[in-house]
Amino acid sequence: MAAEIHSRPQSSRPVLLNKIEGHQDAVNAAVLIPKEDGVITVSEDRTIRVWLKRDSGQYWPSIFHTVSSPCSCMSYHHDSRRIFIGQDNGAIVEFLISEDFNKMNHVKTYPAHQGRVSALLFSLVNEWVVSCSHDKSVSWMCTQTGAMLGRHAFSAWASCLQFDHDTQHAFVGDYSGQITLLKLETQTYSTVTILKGHEGSVASLWWDPVQRLLFSGASDHSIIMWDIGGRKGRTLLLQGHHEKVQAVRYLQLTRQLISCSADGAITVWNMDTRREEAPQWLDSDSCQRCEQPFFWNLKQMWDTKTMGLRQHHCRKCGQAVCGKCSCKRSSLPIMGFEFQVRMCDSCHSSIKDEDRTALATFHEGKHNIAFMDMDPSRGLMTTCGSDRVVKIWDMTQVIGCSIATGFSPR
Repeated sequence: MAAEIHSRPQSSRPVLLNKIEGHQDAVNAAVLIPKEDGVITVSEDRTIRVWLKRDSGQYWPSIFHTVSSPCSCMSYHHDSRRIFIGQDNGAIVEFLISEDFNKMNHVKTYPAHQGRVSALLFSLVNEWVVSCSHDKSVSWMCTQTGAMLGRHAFSAWASCLQFDHDTQHAFVGDYSGQITLLKLETQTYSTVTILKGHEGSVASLWWDPVQRLLFSGASDHSIIMWDIGGRKGRTLLLQGHHEKVQAVRYLQLTRQLISCSADGAITVWNMDTRREEAPQWLDSDSCQRCEQPFFWNLKQMWDTKTMGLRQHHCRKCGQAVCGKCSCKRSSLPIMGFEFQVRMCDSCHSSIKDEDRTALATFHEGKHNIAFMDMDPSRGLMTTCGSDRVVKIWDMTQVIGCSIATGFSPR
């Protein structure tokens, strides 16, 4: 059952249109059905539900299907109406949804993994279902024959996945904070590179095949934009969350990035502006400002008869500095620091007021967000999480979408 909240946007913030309630456990995915007033959800309560909007403005399940194991993730392909469900027991189940969204037929079960499926994607072009799992592997299977085509093992749980359908490149994030880029083939694969930058587990990925940009969100509260197409190793760090970043989505048309974190924060980043790379942190045995030794520099401490100091780093220049030389704080949005961070005295004095102008807007989803989906053409977004609630948002005023919301009664 769902309650209608608002029928039209009221201001330049996300407007809650509907809430869908009724699940008995955490909702792990809630996907908008393109060109329909509907949402597909999968949950830890082992149910797959298709919710359609009725004349009353409320959502009611037109399909309620229970499977043998908790549902951890899904991939829905609208043109073929094929849906793939990842489960806690490692299996992937394929269904075909009827044209009127009132019936769902089982097609095939894929024995893809030995542990919980954390993410999966269906590629119609290749007729593959690519998935990653807590069994520390990524696998790709043929959807025509059900055969396993290949598997690659990692040293940590594989947590999230993106796939380039044209080039057959897979991006897999894991709990060690690394992102592995693989070139998948039938019966074989090759490791292209490993991207390292996060200090915590990678929770979400988004690949934009047009600009060839990869976005990753992690438990270190940060987002990194990887310029894969530029081939120069350019990365942009974005820090605008206080909790684990669990969902990211790049809108190519408006050059905006939407990110959601576990505390319910929704951040909209302006990526259509000049941004600078944050500097690499420098190593030093003494403060690069006052030259006082750090606490591991025993020789200088003995020679100067001084106590060693704790090392910090200026976020603007990257120099290793002591606490006394970096006691000031400032935001620096051009480098991705939307909140105040540590600066050395010299860098702090060089920052002007206009340098502190925010390049992101911050909104509150008011529930735990573990998954987010968007339909940019209609300016709609869904969020869901451990509170068992699915929220449908009107984002047209936030993302500058000129297309009116199309969630009309059925």
